[in-house]
Amino acid sequence: MAQVMIVYASLTGNTRAGAEIVADSFKELAVDVELVQSYDADPYDFEDADICVVGTYTYGTDADLPDEIVDFYEELEDIDLTGKISGVFGSGDTFYVGKYCLCVDDFEEQFKKTGAIKGSDGVKYNLDPDQDATNDLKKFAKELLDKFNEMN
Repeated sequence: MAQVMIVYASLTGNTRAGAEIVADSFKELAVDVELVQSYDADPYDFEDADICVVGTYTYGTDADLPDEIVDFYEELEDIDLTGKISGVFGSGDTFYVGKYCLCVDDFEEQFKKTGAIKGSDGVKYNLDPDQDATNDLKKFAKELLDKFNEMN
């Protein structure tokens, strides 16, 4: 059975809501899930997971990584996650045209450096996940698990 670890950063609760949707989706698929807030997470913990997931919001007019996940992000590139499945989701605000949810892209690039296999396209949603975003997050979880099953 696959082991999933979801690390997330959430200021307003929007990304936490997304993380809970993804976690619940994995549980419905009969997969063990660990949900960890970024300030309690260590990137090396991904070594014990089969599916590594990051949820983050994009902060401010410069599309910055949230302060509480910067260290995790920087340390992640030093981890060897070869053969593990990765995925990223996040919340943003469409008000920031051209910078919407850019931290999802940043983490996808960081996962590439680890040797992890991208299991699904990143999911980006505006503010709190609506029904469309909820459906996308459920599909995201299933695609990650399908990729894991395909590889094993």
